[in-house]
Amino acid sequence: MSTIERSVDVHVPVRTAYDQWTQFEQFPHFMEGVESVTQIDDTHLHWVADIAGVRREWDAEITEQHPDERIAWTARDGAHNAGAVTFHRLDDDTTRVMLQLDFAPDGVVEQAGDKLGIVKRRAAGDLERFKSYIEGR
Repeated sequence: MSTIERSVDVHVPVRTAYDQWTQFEQFPHFMEGVESVTQIDDTHLHWVADIAGVRREWDAEITEQHPDERIAWTARDGAHNAGAVTFHRLDDDTTRVMLQLDFAPDGVVEQAGDKLGIVKRRAAGDLERFKSYIEGR
């Protein structure tokens, strides 16, 4: 397993950051390679993404959710990953969004991409795009 830990400060209140992050079906607007996220029910999501040029699908379960504080998940099949996003109030109008992602690269291409830091750069880019997306709304 590989672990990524990244954060970004967004200039919106914590409630706004949390509410936007939990609009899972909007992820393709700021997550590179994510084609779609379908919310099946309150705790289950179906993901379709392009990972290192390979189309992957998986189902994830939200394992923990504390409004305005934390959301955690784990993949139940398909791409092996789990993680959490936490929201930290810096002041009335600024929130630190912290991502921790654990994943298992599958196959030679994904393992090479992991060793080259491609997944870490993609996660950092996704957080920066989230910042632009939410601050521009």
